[in-house]
Amino acid sequence: MTDAALDPDAPLDHWDARHREQDELAAGGHPELDRAGNELFYALRLGTLLALVGDLHSPAAPLFVLDAGCGTGYFARALDRCGHRVDAVDASQEAIDRARAAGHGPRYTRARLDEWRSPWPYDIVLCVDVLFHLPDDTEWAAALRNLASLVRLTGRLIVTDADTPVPRARDGRIRHRPADAYRAALEPLGLRHTAFRPYGFREAETGFHVFTRIR
Repeated sequence: MTDAALDPDAPLDHWDARHREQDELAAGGHPELDRAGNELFYALRLGTLLALVGDLHSPAAPLFVLDAGCGTGYFARALDRCGHRVDAVDASQEAIDRARAAGHGPRYTRARLDEWRSPWPYDIVLCVDVLFHLPDDTEWAAALRNLASLVRLTGRLIVTDADTPVPRARDGRIRHRPADAYRAALEPLGLRHTAFRPYGFREAETGFHVFTRIR
């Protein structure tokens, strides 16, 4: 068996297989939940996310949104239906193919979090349940810095992680980091931590961290 630590493509192979072999909710949701459980899990997260994004929609001036690590596009499509203009990126080609097959709306592109570039800044940059799947701190920091660079002045970066006091690793594929780690990475870049909203789903410790660009 190939050691994932020595094979940089191993994590991507894992996600390609997951998106290929599981349904569109389980692939990016909680693999131990049944279909109904994942429907509830997605709906609760979407409700909280929409409250954080707000009701600033205007047909003449839609919000520009980036869904970074979009998976099969559940949140991207929901935000598009709310009238926002959505770019959505994921490193998994399987995920992007399934997202495109689900219908038009968001603009889907295969890209890593640390390499996506945009000709315009975004009002909202969203990254749901992705960053704690980057156990390597260097990769995590590079992804976070790039996402921060895409947020316009007064715009928001919304990321999810557990509200844990210290870093916590699990299964070799997951590394939860405390809010202080995100603050240390993002505050020098001009983003201030302005909110934390827990999922409130069963035993989940994860929630939405909101950072607002102040300079």
